[in-house]
Amino acid sequence: MIASEIISDFSLNDWEELSNQVLNKSIEWQRKIAYCLDNECNEYELNILIDLLNTNDNELFEICIDTLRSFPIEEGKKLILKQPQILERVNHVVATTTNSPVKVVLQDFLSKMNSN
Repeated sequence: MIASEIISDFSLNDWEELSNQVLNKSIEWQRKIAYCLDNECNEYELNILIDLLNTNDNELFEICIDTLRSFPIEEGKKLILKQPQILERVNHVVATTTNSPVKVVLQDFLSKMNSN
């Protein structure tokens, strides 16, 4: 809650600093910030989440996808569709996971990406 409140008051400089530093933080820190990046559903949040998707950490990847589901479809869809490896990875996880809640989240994300 506190982090979300702080993020809602970010200036342009704050967003740029976060964007520049987020990949240098620990995986645990990245997971926490990914949970918080749906306040404004702005371009900065979207780009940070997309950057965080380039991780080998499955939990971070799943958190980012879950958070991206709350973004307006068209804004996120355009950026995500430019990077087909994201959808390929989501499809792979859906096909291989035995975790039902994760599968539901990922399938919902895919349905939003495939909607017209």
